[in-house]
Amino acid sequence: MPDGWDNIVLLTADALRADHLSCYGYDRETTPELDEFAADALRFTAAHSVSSHTREGVPGLLTGQYPDGAIDESYHLVSDSLAATLSRSGFATGGFHSNPYVSRAYDYDVGFDTFDDDLHLGQNKLIALAQRALDKLRNRHYARADEINDRALSWLDSLDDRPFFLWNHYMDVHGPYEPPEPFESRYLDGQLSASDAQSLFRRAIRDPNSITDDERQTLLDLYDAEIAYNDHHIGQFLDALRERGLLSESLVIFTADHGEAFGEHGYYSHPRYLDDELTHVPMLLSTPETNGTVVETPVSTIDIVSTVHSELDLGPSDLPGRSLLAVGDGDADRAVYQQARGEGDDANRRRYAVRTRDETCRCSVDETSGDLTFDDVGDDSLRDRLEAYVTDRLANCSDADSSDTDRVTDDTIERRLEALGYKD
Repeated sequence: MPDGWDNIVLLTADALRADHLSCYGYDRETTPELDEFAADALRFTAAHSVSSHTREGVPGLLTGQYPDGAIDESYHLVSDSLAATLSRSGFATGGFHSNPYVSRAYDYDVGFDTFDDDLHLGQNKLIALAQRALDKLRNRHYARADEINDRALSWLDSLDDRPFFLWNHYMDVHGPYEPPEPFESRYLDGQLSASDAQSLFRRAIRDPNSITDDERQTLLDLYDAEIAYNDHHIGQFLDALRERGLLSESLVIFTADHGEAFGEHGYYSHPRYLDDELTHVPMLLSTPETNGTVVETPVSTIDIVSTVHSELDLGPSDLPGRSLLAVGDGDADRAVYQQARGEGDDANRRRYAVRTRDETCRCSVDETSGDLTFDDVGDDSLRDRLEAYVTDRLANCSDADSSDTDRVTDDTIERRLEALGYKD
């Protein structure tokens, strides 16, 4: 084990853009707990998700592979996750979240000793029916942060002395934004019912041009309130780790699977584009030896798994990332790459981007015609780097092979996806 820590704690927030955290310069105080955590952590100012949405962002984050190598064409996980690797190395592994797209229905439970995705697929049907009835009564779309914390801490308290890998994924910041009190009133003038908040969020996705300036500000206020709520409970979780003596024995990483848009490029939420508001995410890394260093070199969420592999000396790997603990401001020329599949009318399109500290270049490929189109002309050398990356990905990794495993679908998943704005 590395000096000073034995465990890995990965905390991820869904749909959290970096520039709405006060420790990233936001003009509202939204994250006092994470600000305090960042004071003794590595804070990466140019961290980017490998994609713009959960279905490609999380597989990249959990496997260290680019999405087109981590999932098949149906978005099922087909590459080893960090949990699977660490489980084989003797770690206890636990995952706690409630996002249907990264549930056991898509094979994300593989490698986890305990995997609580807030669904009851394949379990007792009476329990599942009871959950659905309660969810409908409460107008519930996901497990709140306090529930995720309680489940994760119960698991931690049940462990023996084995090192552990824990993944908590928090859904609170994801739309529709319905922050509880006292957080809503801190940021929003007046009150908005849950049904009105849901209606406004869905209209912003469906008809962004109809959103007025005041309505946009309302969405931002609700979003910030959700961030503050999430921050409060992440702070409580970190305190609980500290009380158990685990914080000083762990590598702790906080990040997000992607960001969120508020009309900057004519759309809301997080569709399949690669604009900055969708990919620029917070990245905080703490060990007992970190001391509040700010790193401006570009990093990617795929670097997380490479960090653990490197620090634990898990042997040779073909991972494309590098250890976050080895990245420094001397890596001035480092580039990170991103990708996003199209959907709907754009299902035949794949978008790609490359980012350095100072520049971004984007392109897209029409899989029907094979045409490659650059959205940003940019520097010729950066364009060449992106074209070489795209050519390599298309030639060698046009999505991993599908598994023959029978897939389980469930109306609980469909209902929650609809509630989260994914289905009209």
